[in-house]
Amino acid sequence: MSDPEDRRYSPTHQWARPNPDGTLSVGITDFAQSQLGDVLFVQLPAPGRDVAAGEACALVESVKSASDVQAPVAGTVVSVNDTIVDRAESLNTDPYESWLFTLHPKTTHDYEALMSAAQYHSYTHQET
Repeated sequence: MSDPEDRRYSPTHQWARPNPDGTLSVGITDFAQSQLGDVLFVQLPAPGRDVAAGEACALVESVKSASDVQAPVAGTVVSVNDTIVDRAESLNTDPYESWLFTLHPKTTHDYEALMSAAQYHSYTHQET
């Protein structure tokens, strides 16, 4: 699965996609879900929570392990995808449509500093 070019990527394997209202949808990458294995459980942050870039703010549990989901940028959690709680396996089948939460970023600079799809592809292929 290729990484979509309409979003940016963090070194901790989260993606951030801009929305028309200025928020960013956040999820985990295909690389992340493949490393986790079958996802069984998701814990989401509370709306209104302020997070720093790199701060653990959600949790994904799989048959292999539990993994923190870090905020790719600093901001305030605006909303969460409640349906993902009941359909955690969708992170495995469609990680780029299965967003976890939306953030209102503190600055646009944080988003611009994340990796492009091509940079992320190179990054993940160096790790393996």
